[in-house]
Order: sequence, then C-alpha cells, then structure tokens
Amino acid sequence: MNEIPQITAQELRQRLESGEDLVLIDVREDDEVAFGMIPGAKHIPMGEIPQHTEELPQETEIVFICRSGARSQRVCEYLQQFGYRTSNLSGGMMDWNETADA
Repeated sequence: MNEIPQITAQELRQRLESGEDLVLIDVREDDEVAFGMIPGAKHIPMGEIPQHTEELPQETEIVFICRSGARSQRVCEYLQQFGYRTSNLSGGMMDWNETADA
C-alpha cells in the first residue's frame, strides 16, 4: 500500500484560498462536528464511509479530516485500496483551529 499524503492545516488553507479543486470530508462523530467544521466540508462519520463510497469522486483529491488526524488517516488507508486519491489533514481540527488566527 502506498504512503498516505499528509497535508498541514496551513497548506490546506492556502490550497483552498487558491481555489484548488478539493473534496473535504469530515469523519468525526455528530457531537464533534457540532463544534464546527471547515467551510465546504461534508460530514460522513468514519463508521459510515463504506456505505457512502459511491458519493466520493475517484478523480478528485479527497482530504479527510478528524479531530487529530488518526481516524482520517485510517479512512485514507481504507479508501486508497479502492483507487481513491486521498490526503490526510495531519493534526486534524486541532491544528486547523490553532492556525485560524495565524
């Protein structure tokens, strides 16, 4: 299996600001996303990913997001075996929120 590309919060902000075509999927649970999500992200809890693969594009890079980057890493590994172009937000929402004022 290939290594999963990692993207930092700062890099993701820059790529989104430049208008790059990315799909953002937040795999946290409902109670976690209630505290906020990255604008434009779609919420699919980690346990529901297998039932939603037909909704995910295979030709566009998908950035997966969770609290710290661990769950989203596992989702990336799972989907990569089916040919999806995945990246993991390293540090997750914790790093995203820390860079909000940077």
